[in-house]
Amino acid sequence: MKKLFGRSLLVLFTAGVLTGQAGHVDAGQKKSSKIPEFKEVPFPVTDADKRKIMASEEVTVDGKTYRIGYNTILRSGDQAGEGTFGLLMDQSGNPVLNKDGSRHISVDNDFSSLLPVGNKLFMVSHFESRPGAMYLTELGQDQKTGKLKAIKTENIDFSAVGGLWVPCAGSVTPWGTHLGSEEYPNNARATEAAKSMDDIEDYDKPMARYFGLDPYATSTTVVDFRRVFKPYRYGYPVEVAVSEDGKPTVYKHYAMGRVAVELAYVMPDKRTVYISDDGTNVGFFMFVADRPEDLSSGTLYAAKWNQKHSANGGYADLSWINLGHADEDTIHKAVESGISFSDIFAVSEPKGNGTCEQGFTSVHTTTGLECLQIRPGMETIASRLETRRYAAMKGATTEFRKEEGITFDPDHKRLYVAMSQVAKGMEDGKKYDKGGPNHVRLPKNKCGVVYGLDIRPDATIGSEYVAVNMYGVVAGTMHKYPQDSEFANNTCDINSIANPDNITYMAGRDTLIIGEDTGSGHQNDAIWAYNVKTGKLTRIQTTPYGSETTSPYFYPNINGHAYLMSVIQHPYGESDEDKLRDSAEAKAYTGYIGPLPAMD
Repeated sequence: MKKLFGRSLLVLFTAGVLTGQAGHVDAGQKKSSKIPEFKEVPFPVTDADKRKIMASEEVTVDGKTYRIGYNTILRSGDQAGEGTFGLLMDQSGNPVLNKDGSRHISVDNDFSSLLPVGNKLFMVSHFESRPGAMYLTELGQDQKTGKLKAIKTENIDFSAVGGLWVPCAGSVTPWGTHLGSEEYPNNARATEAAKSMDDIEDYDKPMARYFGLDPYATSTTVVDFRRVFKPYRYGYPVEVAVSEDGKPTVYKHYAMGRVAVELAYVMPDKRTVYISDDGTNVGFFMFVADRPEDLSSGTLYAAKWNQKHSANGGYADLSWINLGHADEDTIHKAVESGISFSDIFAVSEPKGNGTCEQGFTSVHTTTGLECLQIRPGMETIASRLETRRYAAMKGATTEFRKEEGITFDPDHKRLYVAMSQVAKGMEDGKKYDKGGPNHVRLPKNKCGVVYGLDIRPDATIGSEYVAVNMYGVVAGTMHKYPQDSEFANNTCDINSIANPDNITYMAGRDTLIIGEDTGSGHQNDAIWAYNVKTGKLTRIQTTPYGSETTSPYFYPNINGHAYLMSVIQHPYGESDEDKLRDSAEAKAYTGYIGPLPAMD
């Protein structure tokens, strides 16, 4: 296909999906004045621009132009009141220390929600660390300009649920609570089998600090580590409710299943929840709660991809495999009893061809090829504590790669899911398919795809919001720039997306916001506004070297002003570490693009 530069688009229709920079659009519809027009941000070329936050300076809404920009509320380590934003705390309320004895201040704020409660406005921010952290910040709002400022911030105590683990993206429930996540939970099978601390993954060790244990001390044994670290405590959606007097209440929703939760997104019925699972060889899940606004019990489902074609990110019909009903009290009791992997499964060694001996089921998930057998009476526990493995045993698809953000478009009854890469298990016949069903058979796209999923009622499932298919909407384009090009450090087309991550939809405005988490795809991560009618992409923000755009989330009206939240995680931390000149530059930014005019 012809290379796309500037704002020109080459549009090719294939089975209702557009290729190149554009995706699935609503043909035949006229441009609406309701669609916000952001002033485009140029792709950073100079060293100075690559160190900046560049954001749209203007937006036109309903025919009127407004001056906007990026506004910082807090950075890592900032003081607000008596609290230090991003300081990790242990179960006793003491600061968590680094190896050198310094206090650990996280630069990994991932999601910050805005929660109007009564006459106050709060922000809940969670930090993607081990141990994780959440901070509750009371905000002041200038009623005329809409500008936000931090009044005070404080750490939220998670000791009642054994601490918080790697909270990644998040959402706001229809009833006004913060819905966070716990990503990349520990492989309980490997932790149980560990003979020494050398056998414990380096990724997992820092969590011991939450319990006052130094995982790096020579005197610390694997018995010590397992005494404080229970793998099945982590990997769930996490909800925080805030009262008007600023008191947070914390819930872990064990009945929703344990995976590498990128985020959970609640649909307008207040019962149906979609859960994305980050990593390699992962699944896609749907939870239907028994009661609205109550995620403590319900039925869990896992998606099966039934492929129809492989063009433009592919197209598949989805079927939903029932993983059973559970309530969180039952699952929590099993967790705190100290249940282990071997209590749930018997295992055998796979044969050379990827098959298993009789009585065992071959699965291929994040932990690789395994032969598993559920022990008698452990089906419900397996469905919630080993959700991905159990889903694979039941025939669901566990081949997705880097499944990230979720958002809902009520205008067209379409769910969007970002797949940061189409690779590995999503390709056809790779080693990641060995022992598995090879449901997904797509060409590699290391730049990623945002998928659309049409929503329909399903009487059997008992929900009005069931996804029936999955198809590519917006795709990145792999591209090799010459070494002498000013874009030589980019492996994805600079005029399209690279590794889409968190996404949000501007309801009534036909606009999908797409944030990136990319390293070599784009040297500087960007946030885009995508017109779902025309397929036009507009770059509305870029971030400094080595940072990730997280938390784009649209609030259409808070006291007469709209906000597009935008967090800039770990500057100079994921790539281009050598560009860091001053340690202060590495602090994360929590802020927003705007203020915007109310758009409800």
